[in-house]
Amino acid sequence: MISKSGQPLMKPTCSTAIDLSLSHGPAMAFRVDFADYEAEGHQHQHPQGQLILALHGAVTCTAESGVWVVPPDCGLWVPGGVPHSNQVTSNARLTYLFVEPGAAELPDECCTLSVSPMLREMIHRIADLPESGAGDAHVDRLMRVMLDELALMPRERLELPVSGHPKIALIAAALLANPSDRRTLGEWAEHVAISERTLKRLMVQETGLSFGRWRRQLHLVIALRQLAGGATVQQVAGGLGYDSTTAFIVMFKKALGTTPSRYFADRLLSAERA
Repeated sequence: MISKSGQPLMKPTCSTAIDLSLSHGPAMAFRVDFADYEAEGHQHQHPQGQLILALHGAVTCTAESGVWVVPPDCGLWVPGGVPHSNQVTSNARLTYLFVEPGAAELPDECCTLSVSPMLREMIHRIADLPESGAGDAHVDRLMRVMLDELALMPRERLELPVSGHPKIALIAAALLANPSDRRTLGEWAEHVAISERTLKRLMVQETGLSFGRWRRQLHLVIALRQLAGGATVQQVAGGLGYDSTTAFIVMFKKALGTTPSRYFADRLLSAERA
């Protein structure tokens, strides 16, 4: 449930117990505008798979295996039955698409997907349908094509792997709270009372990444969320502890192939056209 100060901002059915039988079809969609709210979600799950599209702002989703960020022009796929929580920037405008189990060949784990303008437009068309239109032959065909297209969307590298190992979890919590912390692997090893060699092995074993790559991915996830929320490149670079804005831009471009400004300009333009 998405809430502010413990009070629901919208009906619980928006993110928890969606009854797709009411739609008489394999999927249903609707839009949510979080403008003027500082929204935060509690952990929940639902039997249907869920695609979260960000039209503006960003969503950060936390599940057992990782943390995902959903900037504009992307979607987060959460399979049915997976416990997760969503944190939404206050400027977020989202579209939720719920998909019945087995209705499409979609991943069985959480992932961020690129969403084409055509697919986005079809999802919005579904969101605009009156309930009385469900079961119409044209709508059925549209849903089938939409789900087929969704299954073809490529994945984006916008995930931060997490671990339940207490040593790794302690480091992750500290860096999420203070991402500008520049302690080395050896210093972190001393902090959590294990050898540097053991910590190095644990990081790869638990996350699939070296400590340096994992921290850069953490910075990328945080940066995408903050930039989508309206922070400047300079503010984000400073908050992440980079010596200069240029150094941050180099990291961002190495990870995503373009600068922060161009990345969001391209995605916002695509979202506005959809």
